[in-house]
Amino acid sequence: MEFRHVSVLLNECIEGLNIKKDGIYVDGTLGGGGHSLEIVKRLDTGRLIGIDQDTDAISAAKERLKEYEDKITYVHNNFVNVREVLNSLGIEKADGFLIDIGVSSFQLDEAKRGFSYMQDAPLDMRMDSENPLSAYDVVNSYSEDELSRVIHSYGEERWAKRIAQFIVSERKVKPVETTFELVEIIKKAIPKGARKDGPHPAKRTFQAIRIEVNKELEILEKTIDDMTDLLNPAGRLCVITFHSLEDRIVKNAFKKQENPCTCPPEFPVCVCGKEPKAKIITRKPVLPSDEELSFNHRSRSAKLRILERI
Repeated sequence: MEFRHVSVLLNECIEGLNIKKDGIYVDGTLGGGGHSLEIVKRLDTGRLIGIDQDTDAISAAKERLKEYEDKITYVHNNFVNVREVLNSLGIEKADGFLIDIGVSSFQLDEAKRGFSYMQDAPLDMRMDSENPLSAYDVVNSYSEDELSRVIHSYGEERWAKRIAQFIVSERKVKPVETTFELVEIIKKAIPKGARKDGPHPAKRTFQAIRIEVNKELEILEKTIDDMTDLLNPAGRLCVITFHSLEDRIVKNAFKKQENPCTCPPEFPVCVCGKEPKAKIITRKPVLPSDEELSFNHRSRSAKLRILERI
């Protein structure tokens, strides 16, 4: 299957990165290579490092970017390990980082990956197929309390406790093995009246399990800290998020880079000695244009935040 992924907020990211022809740029979520293509087109003597934990994504990007292969280094890894990745390549600092958090269109559309509640498939949801933890493990081995916590915290699902109860009850009969089996359990758990409005009843639970499997939120703050440290002065970090939990983490992590002072507010002057590392370029997140929304409905919840190293 072709790796189709429409790059979200593409022009806004490229503008936000403020690309220099001789700079070093890191696309931490290479995906199908859409953002990377526009970055590498603008490089002369510069270099692009493309990181992805999905080997299918790397293969697709190599094909799409083949005419620029002399300027690109591909790395199969998770962006949380960006410090080790750059160190292994002998790179001390970069001029820009981009991360596009979340699942790609290809991963959603390829049924066998088990990300989608709209297609029947084995419960998987691993962005990196070498990850030992899958959605099957979460659904069938987590305790009721753990399931409830994951679904409530990462899915912001008001029926989390009830969904967890129903999952545990069903798996006593037989393991929950497929996406459609899980969808049916969720539908039974959510009262009919609560299902008639809003998104698909399984959307929040599937999102929550995917985040848990891939540890998406846990790695985000560390990644932002490391990427900020690894930026050259005036280098930019662009982060695209797709739901409020991610956006809140990014917003707070950016604030910490701009104002790291830990002194109590009543102190007249700062005594902790922590110096700002960066300035926030986007006080409010950049949202997709009406034009983008018209041709890419999956961009509707996207938000872009930009930070600049000082």
